[in-house]
Amino acid sequence: MDRRSFFRRAIDKTARVSVQYADQWATRKARRWIRPPFALGELDFLLACTRCDACVDACPHGVIFALSANLGPQTAGTPALNLLRHGCRLCSDWPCVTSCEPGALSFGAVLEENHPAGAAGVSPAVPAPLATLRIEQEHCLPYQGPECGACAHSCPVPGALVWAAGKPSIEPKKCLGCGQCREFCITDPPAITISAIVPDDAQTA
Repeated sequence: MDRRSFFRRAIDKTARVSVQYADQWATRKARRWIRPPFALGELDFLLACTRCDACVDACPHGVIFALSANLGPQTAGTPALNLLRHGCRLCSDWPCVTSCEPGALSFGAVLEENHPAGAAGVSPAVPAPLATLRIEQEHCLPYQGPECGACAHSCPVPGALVWAAGKPSIEPKKCLGCGQCREFCITDPPAITISAIVPDDAQTA
């Protein structure tokens, strides 16, 4: 191997390591927020997003907001979902995606083929799950004795929120993490918790 080839390979390897590190860094930081449907991977999203607020303005339910400046210049102004207060309605025409000219939100992003499409208000284009939802049984009324059906008809995805013996449970393989069940929960705080999805490789990075 001549000197030029040696240094070219060394530079390529260094670049790959740098990109891998940046990707892990971005993914770790993304544990603090939840991106809109069809978002690219976090690093690609940050590189593509122009902070134009088009998706924020396009959301008819006010679920998308711009992250504040105190989160750092890399993420300030980028869009996230306010799922702690509102559920994403999984709009059939996906206005947030169609309004994103830079392509940070793109139907070319990973689709979750195993999730059922055709639910009320959900188009055949189905995003990967947005978040992880969990029912805290110690706070959920049906698990404590009182009857409650506040969230019973809130889920737009068939089979994601199931009831047995008057008690609800979430089927993780079908749940899209839209948070509508949490929005309808009447306990304070809601008995349904929501958290960002962290890839396996980012958990140990």
